[in-house]
Amino acid sequence: MWMSPWQNQSWVSEFLLLGFSSDPMSNKILFVVFLLLYLSSVLGNGLIITLISLDMHLHTPMYFFLCILSLLDISCVTTTMPQMLVHLLAHSQTISFVRCWLQMFVFSALGTTECIFFAVMAYDRYVAICYPLHYTVILTWGLCTRLAAGTWACGIFLSLIHTFFTMGLPYCGPNMINHYFCEGPSVRTLACMDTHLVEMVDLVISVFVAATPFFLIVASYICIAQAIRKIQSMQGRCKAFSTCASHLTVVILFYAPGTYMYMRFSSSPSPEQDKQISLFYNVFTTLLNPVVYSLRNKDIKEAFLKVMRWGSMAK
Repeated sequence: MWMSPWQNQSWVSEFLLLGFSSDPMSNKILFVVFLLLYLSSVLGNGLIITLISLDMHLHTPMYFFLCILSLLDISCVTTTMPQMLVHLLAHSQTISFVRCWLQMFVFSALGTTECIFFAVMAYDRYVAICYPLHYTVILTWGLCTRLAAGTWACGIFLSLIHTFFTMGLPYCGPNMINHYFCEGPSVRTLACMDTHLVEMVDLVISVFVAATPFFLIVASYICIAQAIRKIQSMQGRCKAFSTCASHLTVVILFYAPGTYMYMRFSSSPSPEQDKQISLFYNVFTTLLNPVVYSLRNKDIKEAFLKVMRWGSMAK
């Protein structure tokens, strides 16, 4: 019998997140490592948002989208990491059913939004390189705002479906989740009924969320590659390619582990491997995004130096 998430509380009222280790000393070491990773991720993405907000030269569609990507990364890592840090030092690693439901929904909404948003960023690069003279005419601020709002709306809607189907399953015990947060595939293994239908629904959503934007990204870059081939000077080709290299790097880092986690029919036989992969696309990609964009982006570097000069002059 299908049950609503709120009815489930009469079965299981809380879950136990097993995390990475049960050894107190190992947990203390992991706490320091993950705290540094979390702070670096938040500060790195926060710096990009600050630089784009302060520098008028960066008030373009490309950097508007980059600013939203950084905001998504901060939100995504903050959904899971603070709780994990608390659990590493606390005696109890429990999470209530409602909090688990909420965490799954927010994380899924942010991840889905980011997945679709990469296609929007690819469209931005397509217009910039294939139609440079009409760039600001095509990508008006109104269109940029609607594209951003549309990705958020899709992410929230699809996450509601995913979360409702997963948390709507009957959970009558055990309640131990072999993960560090409430991620759909890991929670679903505890359901005391056949989950094949829910897995099929998840697969359909994943195909739409991952495959559709991915093919749009590939199509955009095929057109970009053809446009770059027509550029006569080598310097012009290198400049055009460099504006896309950062985006391509981030797309690969995000899509590869995310696709493995969600576009499969059954749960992984190795929960430890699942945790490592989740940690990579949840923590390390959000940490690498500002590094990739700042190291390969002259405008971001110049904006950073400008802010540093303002700081020194203020003293």
